[in-house]
Amino acid sequence: MESLLGVKIGCLFALLALTLTCGLIPICFKWFQIDAATGRHRRVLSFLGCISAGVFLGAGFMHMTAEALEGIESEIQKFQVQNRTEIKGNSSDATDSDHVEYPYGELIISLGFFSVFLLESLALQCCPGAAEGSTLQKEEWGGTHIFGFHSHEPLPSASRGPLRALVLLLSLSFHSVFEGLAVGLQPTIAATIQLCLAVLAHKGLVVFGVGLRLVKIGTGSRWAMFSILLLALMSPLGLALGLTVAGRDSGAGQGLAQAVLEGVAAGTFLYVTFLEILPRELAGPEAPLTKWGCVAAGFAFMAIIALWA
Repeated sequence: MESLLGVKIGCLFALLALTLTCGLIPICFKWFQIDAATGRHRRVLSFLGCISAGVFLGAGFMHMTAEALEGIESEIQKFQVQNRTEIKGNSSDATDSDHVEYPYGELIISLGFFSVFLLESLALQCCPGAAEGSTLQKEEWGGTHIFGFHSHEPLPSASRGPLRALVLLLSLSFHSVFEGLAVGLQPTIAATIQLCLAVLAHKGLVVFGVGLRLVKIGTGSRWAMFSILLLALMSPLGLALGLTVAGRDSGAGQGLAQAVLEGVAAGTFLYVTFLEILPRELAGPEAPLTKWGCVAAGFAFMAIIALWA
């Protein structure tokens, strides 16, 4: 038992150290400042941003959404079986028809998506001046030539960047807490190390992408470092919570509440990925096939990690 506790404490510090290191690299090194980059340097940063976009896409679909759907369906099945057992007094007949027919998981993820959509719409409705950023950005980028046609479609408003960055950090924070909680609840040393390595493998890339995103939207260095620090503390916090409850029986609705929160976090993460990160990285007309390859490479890496996660 003491050796298992020592391994989990080691995992706690490993999660903290890796998250801080990967998140602070793009913030502390000026090489990642795309505003000051020109020529080949700017193209490399653009392609790096596309890889991080693919990583976010893979994390959203292959990790957050998949885990949320699995958790929600499992908890609802348990809830249905428990209710049938209490009513009939015999669970043998209930277990034969415990399949969830209604897509509750997809509904909860969609609620997370629309909740952020509503929050952003309310912010723009209450602060009409925020929409001016799209006009300025349209003038800055001008038009793009595609197959001889001149397009003037603006990029997403720059003023929405901080709000969506906040949503991104919150959704990742929820997910990080649950990842750490899962590591803390593992019953054996082998299972703990295996899950911790899987979390470390994808978390490093994701947090690096978060740091790169904060730099691209012009977040101040102090606020960016503070954001990364808070995000880095989430997985150790979840692991510590897992250590405290490892020997206790969870409440009847605890697992369902956790699964619902994971679903909402997945929906908010997908919203930011599709409406903020991907449009910005793919907006420029240069090297579209190379950008596609970079996004696909980032997604493929996360899909491979999902084999062990």
